[in-house]
Amino acid sequence: MNTIEIAKKVICNEIDALHAISAQLDEQFDSAIKLILATKGRTIICGMGKSGIIGKKIAASFASTGTPSFFMHPGEAFHGDLGMITPDDVFIAISNSGETDEVLKLLPFLKDNLNKIIAITGNPESTLAKNSHYHLNIAVPAEACPLQLAPTSSTTAALVMGDALTVGLMELRGFRPENFARFHPGGSLGRKLLSKVADEMCKDNLPIVTSETPLSEVINIISKGALGLTLVINSGQLNAIITDGDLRRAIEKFGKGIFDLTANDISSNEPFVISPDASMELAFNMMDKYRINNLIVCNGNRKVLGVLKK
Repeated sequence: MNTIEIAKKVICNEIDALHAISAQLDEQFDSAIKLILATKGRTIICGMGKSGIIGKKIAASFASTGTPSFFMHPGEAFHGDLGMITPDDVFIAISNSGETDEVLKLLPFLKDNLNKIIAITGNPESTLAKNSHYHLNIAVPAEACPLQLAPTSSTTAALVMGDALTVGLMELRGFRPENFARFHPGGSLGRKLLSKVADEMCKDNLPIVTSETPLSEVINIISKGALGLTLVINSGQLNAIITDGDLRRAIEKFGKGIFDLTANDISSNEPFVISPDASMELAFNMMDKYRINNLIVCNGNRKVLGVLKK
């Protein structure tokens, strides 16, 4: 069997596993969602080994979509980190067998601390499942591993169950792109929805010429400015702009005669402008609509404050 056939077999095996856990979903899932949604505390996720790796991803997904959450290593928990758990917290324990010793050792504390426990296991009859308030069954027909030893389909099932919880919570919370952006200010969505033009514009050492500036000097200023344009400003107000594209078209039209021209001869007299208080979402929409890569940032008197690059 070649490697492509092996890969296809693994993928099909894991697809079958996901069909299995979908068929096993019951009211326990709905109850688990409502429990997490109603808690005044956080959702703490715990797992050992591969389950722990999956748990870290689920905790990260929760936290970034409106459900306060963090991952707790069971070994560290047993040696002091249990002090981080408050009675209001929901505890999600992941163990495919449901018999992971490091996780089971935490049950007496969790019960004494009055924490609600959600178990994600592949064995409804396991110790963990029976000692939890809600159980999410991730039993799979078989691992993709031909030796049935390495966690493969089972870890995929746990991951997808976590994604199902994440999306379910997002839907019930009415989680919107604006909310997502608040937790991802460094991403493109955060930049679009949270930032103002004033936060993103270039405002120092702007390339500026007047209408009478010789074109040879205009070319030099555009190169030094590194914005792909220069501003044509007369009497302190924006009059026009000259872009790299304007220069190329002028060279095609005038050839060597271009050096006899001034900025006024090739400038674009109706540049697109935007207020510094406008949102980056509006700015990006304008750039997309007009197929441009720059906006000139001006106040109400057309005084240039900066240049916004896409």
